[in-house]
This record gives sequence, structure tokens and C-alpha cells, in this order.
Amino acid sequence: MKVGLFGGSFNPAHEGHAHVAETARKRLGLDLVVWLVAPRNPLKVRPAPLENRARSARGQARGRSVVSDAERALGARYTIETVRLLKARFPTVRFVWVMGADSLADLHRWRDWIGLMRETPLAVVARPGASLSGLNSRAARRFPHARLPAAAARRLAYAKPPAWAYLTGRWNHASSTALRELSVGRET
Repeated sequence: MKVGLFGGSFNPAHEGHAHVAETARKRLGLDLVVWLVAPRNPLKVRPAPLENRARSARGQARGRSVVSDAERALGARYTIETVRLLKARFPTVRFVWVMGADSLADLHRWRDWIGLMRETPLAVVARPGASLSGLNSRAARRFPHARLPAAAARRLAYAKPPAWAYLTGRWNHASSTALRELSVGRET
């Protein structure tokens, strides 16, 4: 079984998240995408309560996607811990970490990001305004040899890490930041 792990704050979840998850699922031939709603994110300031963000993610997840609070259940504080715990619990599953290009641009700020790159393949989906920053990120520059061509994306789940693929296609311009700003504007 090939499973995409799509982690994030989802504060709130939106069409852009659904686009990233579905693009990765289709292009990599994944059996399932698990949206991992992070209980906390040390890189974000005061997200909405976990239950609200999980409800928001459930409202956006489509097709062969499920929303999970596995990170809370596992007691994982960081992505690297989540991936290692899931791999140990499900040793026959081929996991791929799924992210937007905006996350790749910030990956070097994540706890043990090099360990994450060496632990599981990464699928990076192009996002408006983040393509150049993602492709020029510290992670992309650190692991250029590990990048698979987009045409080989279906093999990504079977690639020995470090391995990553950059997937382009139609863009979705939705953003959590814009949605939060819109809701604040309505309150004033």
C-alpha cells in the first residue's frame, strides 16, 4: 500500500490543500492520503483549536483521503517523530510525505529536516508564489541529486530516501493566511 502523509496546521483547511493532496494522490498513484492535523506547530502563532482545524480539514478532504489526529494519538511533537512512529507501526506501507512548495521553502526550519529527507520520500506540489522559493530552498539545494523527474513520480514511494519529486500542474490560489485575514476583516 502507498500512503501519502499530508501534515499541516490546516488553519483553516482550504481548496489549495485539497488540490495538493489530490495532485499528489493521482500523480504518485497513492492508495490513500492521510491529512495529519498537527496538534501544534512551533512555526505558527496561536492556531485555532485542533478540533476546529480537524473539522475544517474533513470539509476539504476528498476521494481517497482521511483526516487524522494521529500525531496527538502517537504523542509526536515533530514531523520526523510522526514519520518514524508510523513506519514502525506499519512496516509494509510505503509512505510519502506530501507538501506544497511553500512548505519546501521553509523545510530547513523544521526539526531534523535532513533526517526527514533521509527517512521518507517527499512529494512537493507547486503552489502559486512559492515555486521559485521552493525550488531554490535549502532542502532543494542540499538534495539536488535526490530529485526524481516528475515523469518518474509513480516510483517515488519505492525510492530509497532521500528522494523527492516536484509536481507541477494547474494551480490553486487559496491560502490559509488569506482566509484568516478575510475572516478578521469581516469581524471589524
